[in-house]
Amino acid sequence: MNGAFEMADDASGREPTQASRIGPCGALFLYSLAAGLCMSGPVLLIVAGFTGSAAGLLLAGVLCTVLCAPLGVVLWASSDNEREYNRRLDTVGVAATAEVTELTYWDDGEQAGVTVGLRISGPGCPTFEATCKRSKPPALRVGLRLPAVVDPSDHLFRIDF
Repeated sequence: MNGAFEMADDASGREPTQASRIGPCGALFLYSLAAGLCMSGPVLLIVAGFTGSAAGLLLAGVLCTVLCAPLGVVLWASSDNEREYNRRLDTVGVAATAEVTELTYWDDGEQAGVTVGLRISGPGCPTFEATCKRSKPPALRVGLRLPAVVDPSDHLFRIDF
């Protein structure tokens, strides 16, 4: 995923939503990972049942089912949402420009990165602002203009960093 975005409501009260580009290979990887997470516990339980193994394998199967399956479902649903957002932007999105208005470097002790303030505007789309927190900052500077795609009906947007 590209980064977390935090946005303020615009004048109409709608909060902009950022979509990350997920291509076919990325989608295949994410769906495979989600399926693997969902199936790890049941597979361990089946193996434990057929082999008559120790209680350790049975316990591992139960723990993987309880912990990993919900994570797999969440990852699958999140990937579905991102793919749907991208399909919508590809069909009804209009070309826009995202201008970098602010750069603030951060370091929380475990990760470091940059918070990017953006002003997004385009034809048929009211201007709105968003803030992007990037852990791997690309070569950005204030005033840089980046290509974006916006669905003006609900302020769904995608920026290609």
